[in-house]
Amino acid sequence: MSFDGYKDVINEGDTVILYLTITQVYSVKAEGKTLNKKGNLVENVFQTPYGALKCGELVGKYYGSKISLSKGWGYVLQPTPELWTITLPHRTQIIYTPDISMIILQLELCPGSIVVESGTGSGSLSHALIRAVKPHGHLYTFDFHQTRSETAQEEFKDHGLGSYVTVGHKDVCEHGFGDDLSGKADAVFLDLPHPWLAIPHALKVLKENGGRLCSFSPCIEQVQKSCLMLLKLGFQEIQTTEVLQTQYAVQQRHLPVINLDFLKSEKDGSESEKKEREVQKVVTMVPPPSLPGHTGYLTFATLPPVWARSLQISLNQNDMNEAE
Repeated sequence: MSFDGYKDVINEGDTVILYLTITQVYSVKAEGKTLNKKGNLVENVFQTPYGALKCGELVGKYYGSKISLSKGWGYVLQPTPELWTITLPHRTQIIYTPDISMIILQLELCPGSIVVESGTGSGSLSHALIRAVKPHGHLYTFDFHQTRSETAQEEFKDHGLGSYVTVGHKDVCEHGFGDDLSGKADAVFLDLPHPWLAIPHALKVLKENGGRLCSFSPCIEQVQKSCLMLLKLGFQEIQTTEVLQTQYAVQQRHLPVINLDFLKSEKDGSESEKKEREVQKVVTMVPPPSLPGHTGYLTFATLPPVWARSLQISLNQNDMNEAE
């Protein structure tokens, strides 16, 4: 399928990104028939502000090509995790690209890495994690909600990513990640209401030579409890980050510029017809009128190798006693 590598031509059943404007981006299925709410097979027609699109007509077209609609036109693009994040069907609150990029960077993921994720949610982060670790790595993702787990599993399979991900239905805070994952993971990501309850289970799945952990939490109280648990279990390099994306507007503005020739002539006592200040057009960046809102806190930590953990636990305990 189209998520597993780039290709030129749209095939039957591919997920395609329909780009109309920068704020009107949609995901559609390139197939002629679809099931309606009553379970009947009907023609697959996608309605847009610029007219209807018969999705079956996309089959055979080239990715990146321009398509005509009854009231305008659009472009059909190859799906990527970034485009999927802004077009996916929301089953839960999702993590967006600014946070996702920081997570992948700080977890030090590369092709071949083994990652454990909880919870799966709408699969926004999952698609980016899979792209980072494939073709030789693997993602194990868990969600306590059975319907969401089954939907995500079908979605990964439909996108051609089924061989890179294993979806589990489990409450990891209570039951952990399972004995079959013990000591296998290079990194663990937690997006849970009570991440401090899952951190001891995350400790068991990380490799003996250590690994990285990330927890996403919207509230600072969750961060505080998680950091205390990380210190207690011997994690080090604990840090919390908030990613705030700011968009600057590039504009042409008229700005007064000091005329250095005039100042020099005035100092030398010579006459000059030039003005002291000249107005010039310059290209500049204008900050937004308001700052972006809060999304969540990203807490990162490193688990040292098994032979160094007892020493790290002692050091962390001393730091906690001094803080008290």
